Amino acid sequence: MSALVLCAAVFGLGLYVVLTRRELIAVLAGAELMLGAANVQLVSFASMSGVPGESAQALALMVLVVAAAEVGVGMAIIVTLSRRSARSRTDDLQEVNG
Repeated sequence: MSALVLCAAVFGLGLYVVLTRRELIAVLAGAELMLGAANVQLVSFASMSGVPGESAQALALMVLVVAAAEVGVGMAIIVTLSRRSARSRTDDLQEVNG
C-alpha cells in the first residue's frame, strides 16, 4: 500500500512540474517522472492482485524502453529548437514554423 502512495506522490510531482514550468527540459523531465510512477504503479497493482510478476515486469520493461526512446527524440527536438531560436521555453513553440 505504501508503494501506491509513493507512486501517487511522484506522479503528482511530475504533473505539477509539467503544468507549472516553462522550460522544455523541465516539462520533459516531469513527463518522465509521471511515466516512471505509472510503471511502478503497474507493477505494484500486479503484485497485489496476484498476477504473475513476470508479465507485469515485462510490460514495465517495454514501457521503459519506449520512454528511453521518447527522451532521446524529445531531447533532439529541444536541442534543435534551442539552436534555431536560442530559447527553449514552451511559449516559444507557438512561434516555430515548418
